[in-house]
Amino acid sequence: MSQVKEILKDDLKAAMKAKDVFKRETIRFLMSALKQVEVDERRELSDDDIYKIIQKSIKQRNDAAAAYKEAERVDLYEKEVNEANLLKNYLPKQLDESELKEIIAKIIANSGASGMKDMGNVIKLTMAEVASNADGKSVSKIVKELLN
Repeated sequence: MSQVKEILKDDLKAAMKAKDVFKRETIRFLMSALKQVEVDERRELSDDDIYKIIQKSIKQRNDAAAAYKEAERVDLYEKEVNEANLLKNYLPKQLDESELKEIIAKIIANSGASGMKDMGNVIKLTMAEVASNADGKSVSKIVKELLN
């Protein structure tokens, strides 16, 4: 079993013992998403697979939070933001903007990318290198910056 899954199971048990309903429900929701992928694909998930699912879940919560904020539903907005923040704890340390710029600049130099037409390729190469240490939105923003 993957390390991340073990950590999630331990945290779920701790949340249940502490009667922390918010943490328990958030982790259960994530665990069910992981189980769904395992059943659908009939395979054990690696840590990288789990990180991708966590990132996807965080993105969904951020999108929902933005919609709730626009609709002036502060209670639901705060719930989504808090869930996203809790899930971020299960990701590896995220690269800061300067580290990400450095990596992307190297990739642009090595790939010979010269303009916006190469953006997709640069993003693909960057995501392959940084994997779960950066989210796609940040990578896309910096690639646009550096290719302009």
